Amino acid sequence: MARFYPALEDRHRDFIAAQKLFFTATAPADGRINLSPKGMDSLRVLDPKRVAYLDLTGSGNETAAHLRHDGRMTVMFCSFHAEPLILRLYGRGHVVRRQDAAWAELRRHFPVLSGERQLIVLDIDSVQTSCGYAVPLYDYRGERDTLARWAEKKGPTGLLDYWREKNTVSIDGLPTGLLENP
Repeated sequence: MARFYPALEDRHRDFIAAQKLFFTATAPADGRINLSPKGMDSLRVLDPKRVAYLDLTGSGNETAAHLRHDGRMTVMFCSFHAEPLILRLYGRGHVVRRQDAAWAELRRHFPVLSGERQLIVLDIDSVQTSCGYAVPLYDYRGERDTLARWAEKKGPTGLLDYWREKNTVSIDGLPTGLLENP
């Protein structure tokens, strides 16, 4: 049975810390819904009402565009191990970039990861747990290093060029704000 909570409890934080994979979902008022898998030790619980993740360079930048235009966001974790559980965080998100005042304070929570693009912060409105009884069992075999190798090969200038080409506008034509000055 699904249960709602006003904020993260210690057991939710422990569950999140044990996960190697999470999913983010955003959508503008009109346009495509974006659902993205994330990993690589990139998410931190900042307090019972706030989480953040270090967003890495990808083929698009839908989350940033959607948050800029609508703000709604869901983050989902699910257990692929013996104890079934699905945990969803509902709230409003925003992007923090290197030039933003909050960057230094938030960035210190994360390891250095190749291809860092921005931080995504979710202010939690509610937390939901559900059974996850139909989620299959999977074994974790390790992290992929493909993105890290790709980003390192591109280097800072190559990443900036890639952002200009692929990450400044969403697939629905919404600006992401990635290379705009504050």
